[in-house]
Amino acid sequence: DGSLRFKITCSLRNPRREGGSPPPRTDLSLSCSLPKPSQVLLLETVMMADRVHPVQPEPATGLIPDPWESPRSSASSQSILPKPVRQPGSYVIQVPRDLILRVPPGGKGSRAKAYARRRGCCFLVFAWLGAILFLLAVVADILYLVFRPRVPQYSIDALSIASFNLSAASVSPAFDATVRAENPNKKVGIYYSDGSDITVAYDGVTLCTGAWPALYQSPGNVTVFVAALKGSTIRLSSAARQALVTAETQRQVPLEIDVKVPVRIKFGGVTSWTITVKLKCDVTVTGLTENAKIVSKKCGVKVKLYKFLGP
Repeated sequence: DGSLRFKITCSLRNPRREGGSPPPRTDLSLSCSLPKPSQVLLLETVMMADRVHPVQPEPATGLIPDPWESPRSSASSQSILPKPVRQPGSYVIQVPRDLILRVPPGGKGSRAKAYARRRGCCFLVFAWLGAILFLLAVVADILYLVFRPRVPQYSIDALSIASFNLSAASVSPAFDATVRAENPNKKVGIYYSDGSDITVAYDGVTLCTGAWPALYQSPGNVTVFVAALKGSTIRLSSAARQALVTAETQRQVPLEIDVKVPVRIKFGGVTSWTITVKLKCDVTVTGLTENAKIVSKKCGVKVKLYKFLGP
């Protein structure tokens, strides 16, 4: 109709924030694009040419793009189209492996922290134990250098045997053992406590038992005492009985004497914990009588510092 028309394209833009999170609805902006002067002049020329040489319109086979619409305006017009609604269902999202942040689950993280705390506590406990043992070792070294402790010496000086009748079915012997205990230390005293045990045996068969008397032995002291040992209704096998008869005839009866006695060591004004002293003597006597004499004897001493170190 001879009028000049202009097409103004406007679009609503929804800018993205950092991190990809969508902004609220109040952040929308309106942008419009107008045709350039050169495009207006070109439109007038085309309209004049169409008046002189009319052009028949071609049949519409599809959508005809607008020659005055710029690519930016077309993209803007497409952006305001309603987005398709995604239907509910299961979807598989593929993410590149290098973009995956490997964060351990919360359960494993808490277990790792608990393990780290326990490991720290165990380390502190072992550190304290190590420090205590180190201090004890230092104290023991100092005591040893100052007092020079030595192991006591023991021996069986005499052995009197009564009520040992080999012709009876059972025997109840009584032994009186004269023990000599010597403390060779000059600055160390020895306390002999209750709970001791003395055993006399022949070829593995216990004949009688007794106890070591409780006493204190001062430094450099020699103490001689008699330990009373008794047995009750001891039944010997025929082989053991015959062996004893033969040994008594030869005037060489081998006996084993085992002693276990708890002691405490006194270092000046300091007294140690309870220590077990073990004494083992192999004694050979002339017979099983009150006037028996010792033919040979051999004694050995072992000192057990801690109860948990061996039998």
